[in-house]
Amino acid sequence: MARFILHRLGHSLLLLFLVSLIGYTILHLAPGGPLSQYALSPGMTQAELNQIAERMGLNRPIPIQYLDWFTSFLVGDWGESFRDGRPVLSVISGHLFATVLLVVSSSVISIGLGTLVGVLGATRRYSAWDYIATVGAMIALSIPTFWFGLVAIYVFSLQLDWFPSGNMYSIGDESFLDYAHHLVMPSVVLALVSVAIWSRYMRSAMLDVIGQDFVRTARAKGLSGQRVLYRHVVRNALIPMITLAGIQLPMLLSGALVTETVFTWPGIGRLFLDSLGYNDYPVIMGVLMFTAIFVLLGNLIADILVATVDPRVRLE
Repeated sequence: MARFILHRLGHSLLLLFLVSLIGYTILHLAPGGPLSQYALSPGMTQAELNQIAERMGLNRPIPIQYLDWFTSFLVGDWGESFRDGRPVLSVISGHLFATVLLVVSSSVISIGLGTLVGVLGATRRYSAWDYIATVGAMIALSIPTFWFGLVAIYVFSLQLDWFPSGNMYSIGDESFLDYAHHLVMPSVVLALVSVAIWSRYMRSAMLDVIGQDFVRTARAKGLSGQRVLYRHVVRNALIPMITLAGIQLPMLLSGALVTETVFTWPGIGRLFLDSLGYNDYPVIMGVLMFTAIFVLLGNLIADILVATVDPRVRLE
């Protein structure tokens, strides 16, 4: 098991290095740059721009800039924001709670509801419920997340006035109920696509397990249908779903970027978009690396869990 974990950890570290290298190169080769914000200031001369570039370290070759940034990153110094001079880690930590709250709540909804829909679809195969769930999943996968968000705001906020249209809490009222009230629409909208994916995979995994010999043997021994379903079928069908949970992390984070923008949710996704507008390279790279670490760590944990419940994976 230790060898398996070290092998997966080595792959994750290599991927993290490649993400940093590719992201840093693309970011610095893109048109514009941090100096474009200063160039718009009236009376700004080229000499002053050169001084600013030297102070920020932008006048050096890109490989040298990358090596300097990467070595600092390894020791925990992620740089300072070009926008306000605050440490990047401090900027990210100020938005972390909002994103974690949104992603965790949407994950609970998507896993719980998706598992239920998948189990019902497999046990009632080709029924009206199965067809409705299939059509609903196709619709959820076909329509962009931002469209769902805009429709939810129009219907449930503007027309029915059931939920607030945006933000994380009401000014002057930061109670638990107020947080939950603001969280409902963003978390449900973010979970819609994941519910569709989770339910389809769960249905397929259930149908695959139902046809296995050990299920027929359990039924032949006289076990009740409910006991066979929940103790044998669902239990074994959930094993491949652990891997899917790790794969879903990038989708949830990318969806959170859109959802946070639509609902003005003060999370990391919105921070990333704001930083792109200001060409704040240190914060952009910080968010990119934090997201990469989060995704790779999630996949690593998923691999370890799968290897724990299914030792055959360790031999691959």
